[in-house]
Amino acid sequence: MNEVFENNTALGTINSFVSKNRKFLLITLVTILLIVLVFISINFLKNVNNEKAGIIYSDFISQDISSEEGRLISDKLLTELLNSYKKTGYTKIAVINKASFYAQDNQIDEAIKYFEILRDLTSGLSGDKLLNKIANVNLARIYYSIKDYEKALEMLKKYDSSSSGMVYEITGDILSKQDKPDLAKAQYLLAKDLYTDEVSIDIVSMKIANL
Repeated sequence: MNEVFENNTALGTINSFVSKNRKFLLITLVTILLIVLVFISINFLKNVNNEKAGIIYSDFISQDISSEEGRLISDKLLTELLNSYKKTGYTKIAVINKASFYAQDNQIDEAIKYFEILRDLTSGLSGDKLLNKIANVNLARIYYSIKDYEKALEMLKKYDSSSSGMVYEITGDILSKQDKPDLAKAQYLLAKDLYTDEVSIDIVSMKIANL
């Protein structure tokens, strides 16, 4: 009997709370439903965009860029990716491909242009740290190759506490060219400590010996 009474009391309390806060509870429920709906819509749109970007990317990588026609079509497809699907992974990989092609072809200005596009696409709190690092490291390499050492160092500045031996080695190369052997040696030693393969360790050791 007491148990029935307690259950009725609890039910009455709940009904009273719901009755008094009906408007608030309704607004909360609608808000939650809207958030879920928006989340589902965003994910659906992302999936659709990824599929469309994937089709364009497939066309992009199938072009023969050794021909004038292939380059023109390739440029057109990349422009479409950048204009309509710039947040997708396909676009970022396409930009890497384009930048790397120009770098290998010694078209420095174009290589810089596309690595800067990649850097901008992958920067920020929600950006891709790995691809952003790839962009900055390659920009540093390019500026180093054209003897713009200050800009090369600027590209690597954000990686002062990097866990990458490669970043320290490149920084050492730049400082060596700036006639700063002590600073260069410090960077090389950091690189040497982080490298695990014998080839890289030997190369850095030779660079230290040649300072």
